[in-house]
Amino acid sequence: MGTLRDLQYALQEKVEELRQRDALIDELELELDQKDELIQRLQNELDKYRSVIRPATAQQVQAQQNNLVLQPDQQRSKRQAISAEPTAFDISELCHVTLPFYPKSPQSKELIKEAILDNDFMKNLELSQIQEIVDCMYPVDYGKDACIIKEGDVGSLVFVMEEGKVEVTKEGMKLCTMGPGKVFGELAILYNCTRTATVRTLIHVKLWAIDRQCFQTIMMRTGLIKHSEYMDFLKSVPTFQGLPEETLSKLADVMEETHYDDGEYIIRQGARGDTFFIISKGKVNVTKGDSANQEAIHLRELGRGDWFGERALQGFELISDRLLKAVEPVTCLVIDRDSFKHLIGGLDDVSNKVYEDAEAKAKYEAENAFFSSLKLNDFNIIDTLGVGGFGRVELVQLKNEEAKTFAMKILKKRHIVDTRQQEHIRAEKHIMTEAHSDFIVRLYRTFKDSKYLYMLLEACLGGELWTILRDRGSFDDSTTRFYTGCVVEAFAYLHAKGIIYRDLKPENLILDSHGYAKLVDFGFAKKIGFCKKTWTFCGTPEYVAPEIILNKGHDVSADYWSLGILMYELLTGSPPFSGPDPMKTYNIILRGIDMIEFPKKITKNAANLIKKLCRDSPSERLGNLKNGVKDIQKHKWFEGFNWEGLKKGTLTPPITPKVSSPIDTNNFDSFPEDTDEPPPDDNSGWDYDF
Repeated sequence: MGTLRDLQYALQEKVEELRQRDALIDELELELDQKDELIQRLQNELDKYRSVIRPATAQQVQAQQNNLVLQPDQQRSKRQAISAEPTAFDISELCHVTLPFYPKSPQSKELIKEAILDNDFMKNLELSQIQEIVDCMYPVDYGKDACIIKEGDVGSLVFVMEEGKVEVTKEGMKLCTMGPGKVFGELAILYNCTRTATVRTLIHVKLWAIDRQCFQTIMMRTGLIKHSEYMDFLKSVPTFQGLPEETLSKLADVMEETHYDDGEYIIRQGARGDTFFIISKGKVNVTKGDSANQEAIHLRELGRGDWFGERALQGFELISDRLLKAVEPVTCLVIDRDSFKHLIGGLDDVSNKVYEDAEAKAKYEAENAFFSSLKLNDFNIIDTLGVGGFGRVELVQLKNEEAKTFAMKILKKRHIVDTRQQEHIRAEKHIMTEAHSDFIVRLYRTFKDSKYLYMLLEACLGGELWTILRDRGSFDDSTTRFYTGCVVEAFAYLHAKGIIYRDLKPENLILDSHGYAKLVDFGFAKKIGFCKKTWTFCGTPEYVAPEIILNKGHDVSADYWSLGILMYELLTGSPPFSGPDPMKTYNIILRGIDMIEFPKKITKNAANLIKKLCRDSPSERLGNLKNGVKDIQKHKWFEGFNWEGLKKGTLTPPITPKVSSPIDTNNFDSFPEDTDEPPPDDNSGWDYDF
């Protein structure tokens, strides 16, 4: 053993070594900061360069007409939103649907399970869901040189290969070969999509397959059964019996399953308690140690449906005088005090109905009377404001009042029927007709003829936020804060009416002539009520929340996820989650926001808000806690922001668009004329007055 002097000398050496390491770390951090500064300077120079060489929107059009080549960032295209067709089952009946069962050898079952667990997307499913998928998969055989999947075709099957070998090609180029134990075609079980590659057999192959409807039934049913079971457990606890159904529903969402092995301690005597437990499976032994001889005294045995620790949720700092131990494998549903405090009483803001004063009501009634007297031929088309998958948006002018212009959204009936979007269009009409918010584009009335549906909208001539972001590259903190604030106000209004929006992105924000941003395009909006969920897969890939991808059911909290994504994109010019194809994008989303490295230009407070909005668990997202949207408005990133001025329209916007007249379309890109004449619809999808 060394002397004290030796030990002191060794300690000094260690201290010196640590000091040198600290000095090296300081040097590296300084070097990193210098490089960050260099990057920022170069970025600023690049922005200046772009501002000189990038023409304004009208000039871009001229460049296109003169066949000039644009820069790559100028060619950035708008993103298409995606929507799955509605499930064939009534959700209330899902629990009683009988799933198909196909017998398999133990080896086949294990191979399918391992393939699923090895797949970037499907490994995120719960084990019980994977087991049901394994049971439901049916056998498929293909001979040599057969085409299993053809690029461009619409698909609805996902496959697991058990025997054989296939080749994957895209646009005639070989991507890879695959052997047994691989999943392919998984995007098709999320929604109706075209195949992105071709898969051909190289030798005879044996596959297992499952279709979209069966897969989605498994996903939805699992969540519904579990939620119903959790609700029943909560209702049996006296502490919770006075709580409203909506609050219990939120508690059921936030409860987590915890598993204990036989003989494992759940609570030790003397432990501080801040957690509430409900036993959903197994038995728990409750004992108390005798202070005199320390012998454990058996008190009782708890089983399924029993609970303990409820006083901890009410704010009591408890020290347990009991010892709880699993006497067989036990599953408990648990919720901690912090989660409980965040949720209880959290629906007050959401359930407040939006009341309009008498003056506003009279104004809207007068408006309705004016617009109900108009006919389609009362308008002249001035110019095209935008083009989408379903049709166009035209700037139109009243023939007898030239100062009055509107945006006319023209939708092709045949295209809507072919893509089964009738319900979305109906919802869009009803929601927008009733939406009276300064942060939502107004819908005044609708028309229809044999080929088209027409929506007469408020004309916002400041241009699309997407165009401005494209031209500027990114926004600073204060600009992003203003537009984020506009969206927060729009969401607060919609959510208070039990409506989810589901398609937030810069493409769906338009500026009025003053520079205020408004939500437009309500094709995916849906009235679901309070604390209810919906299961339709829809949204733009980079913006969809994890629970939508995993088909767990989603609510207004999915909008708060997309708000975090919007903030990130406005601050950087690109969304945080992006891949070469939708499936890769979804897999990156499922890894979570914590796996994303934030650039230095996103400030600490902005990053903190984005991460709080983009929590994996919907019940933990800011905006979805007990204080509702106030938690977002009071966040440090919004410190000093004039919310009252924003609501009243007195806050000066960061960008004031130039709008010279009611027919000025210079803030919009130019679009070619529509030469695609759709066939008349047979009106089978429109047997009501649109």
